[in-house]
Amino acid sequence: MLSRLYSFAVCSLALVPVAVPARAGDMSSWSAPEGTAARLIAGGTQGDALLGGVEIRLPPGLKTYWRYPGDSGVPPHFDWSGSQNVEAVEVLWPAPARFDDGGSYSIGYKHDVVLPLRITPKDRAQPVELKLNLDFAVCGKICQPANAALDLALPPGGGAPSAALAQALARVPRPAPLGEKGEPGIATAELERQAETPAIRIVADVGNAATADLFVEGPNEDWALPLPVRETGPDGRTVFTLPVDGVPKGADVATAKLRFTLVDGDRAIQVDAPLSAH
Repeated sequence: MLSRLYSFAVCSLALVPVAVPARAGDMSSWSAPEGTAARLIAGGTQGDALLGGVEIRLPPGLKTYWRYPGDSGVPPHFDWSGSQNVEAVEVLWPAPARFDDGGSYSIGYKHDVVLPLRITPKDRAQPVELKLNLDFAVCGKICQPANAALDLALPPGGGAPSAALAQALARVPRPAPLGEKGEPGIATAELERQAETPAIRIVADVGNAATADLFVEGPNEDWALPLPVRETGPDGRTVFTLPVDGVPKGADVATAKLRFTLVDGDRAIQVDAPLSAH
């Protein structure tokens, strides 16, 4: 079974926790004055929810990880337990990229990134105080653990619109049904049992077959599905295949609802659907 490698080097350059005082406005202070740092930003409203974001600053050559980090890596961990007047916080993930780590692959971001937030207040008429304890990893040739303690007060109507947040929201994959026509689109996602090792075969329509990528996740964090291999099918469509590996004991890949994130240049979709048998 494919395993995630959760141990990583800790060196003297590892970031130490930095708490910043509560601040009302459009952004918190940076967690560190230079180098890798994080802050909270505000960004208006969406329906009954407030919008915000976690902005992570990465020095050149370093990367951090997506919600599913791939073969190796550590996903960010968000602790909102100290927040006030907060019912829920949903993290919205911009489309990530695949990185070749030499014998394994990871998934994440190799540039400054804003992770959008959808914040549901308990009382919409009252201000919200966001308190985040963020644990994440920053990797180059070695990996370093990082922690940031951030605090931002939001008025009942949310903060002012943010250009950086708007750009990040535009990169969040659009929900799409299986079989939707157009580019990008996932035509089929099938379980093939004929071979000695069962495999998942996904047929996609993309604009740039040379660079399009696909990431497949299980229903929860116990799943660790491998990254697919991309090829061109006989009909010219892009085909992604991956062996059935990394499935938790007792789980049935044939009936589970999987999440497919298809990235095609600046466009991306997310399809939540079970496999069809083949």
